[in-house]
Amino acid sequence: MTDNPPIIADFFHRAGLIEKWGRGTNRVIEMCRKAGIRPPEFHEIAGSAVVKFHVPVGVTIQVTDQVAPQVTPQVTPQVARILEAASSACSFAELQAAAGLKDRVHFLKTHLKPLLLAGWMECTIPDKPRSSKQKYHLTEKGRQALQKHEGGRR
Repeated sequence: MTDNPPIIADFFHRAGLIEKWGRGTNRVIEMCRKAGIRPPEFHEIAGSAVVKFHVPVGVTIQVTDQVAPQVTPQVTPQVARILEAASSACSFAELQAAAGLKDRVHFLKTHLKPLLLAGWMECTIPDKPRSSKQKYHLTEKGRQALQKHEGGRR
């Protein structure tokens, strides 16, 4: 956590974010855990409280049904670049480059898998998802999402 918890607690208390030390921060930590993300880090830097949340950036996944979750990506500029690249069949590496991301695992988890689950993209070799010749392309649903996004930018 930090070497100066009273300073951070005083800051959050004065801001009306907690009632007393430990109670509000513990609630924030518990809410993060329930949301499936790492708890935040609390630091004091030059008399100011800093809270670092560990939240993935990119595709936002909404769970719309507790029994059968559905993935609903939002078309961020990064996702739009991926969808534009996938207008013609692209490899994993080409899509990752279009997104401007270097971390393969991050790209797979936060971008490619949600787009595949949402039905916005599909594999060219569905029977062999790990094939070295695997490519991905846009579906009609993905085209519509991209067109809607482009229409909103004008």
